[in-house]
Amino acid sequence: MGQVITLKVNGVLREVEVEPYELLADVLRDKLGYKGVKKGCWRGECGLCTIIMNGEAVKSCIILAVEADGAEIETVEGLARNGRLSPVQDAYVKNAGLQCGFCTPGFIMASEYIVRRNANREITPGEVRSALSGTICRCTGYKQIIDSVLEAHRRIKIVR
Repeated sequence: MGQVITLKVNGVLREVEVEPYELLADVLRDKLGYKGVKKGCWRGECGLCTIIMNGEAVKSCIILAVEADGAEIETVEGLARNGRLSPVQDAYVKNAGLQCGFCTPGFIMASEYIVRRNANREITPGEVRSALSGTICRCTGYKQIIDSVLEAHRRIKIVR
């Protein structure tokens, strides 16, 4: 017997029926159509399922959907505004911060969180590496990803 939960996803209120055992990643991806939420390890280790929930970066594969009832959620699909990529997304494109693209949505969401959380102070490449340590890419050496985060951070600081 399912339960109806309410989620505000990318600014849109959504109601969805879920089973008590369903993971938030599955509900977002399979029931609500947010395909940027990838499924990798199913244990919260790879970071492919990273979203921003109630202002915090979380791994949606280890959260039950019923636990997210009433939450405000951002996925990679909600970052672009008026047809323009977000500063983080744009920096990833300009710095070739993606390879095959499978992990990219998780990295972008983790990066978005890092940039927002540190908008009022300088950050170092080491801090970015540490903050992204819970997100895994099997195709690259991370340099372009770190460069992307640092560039987006610089852009955000200039705008603010």
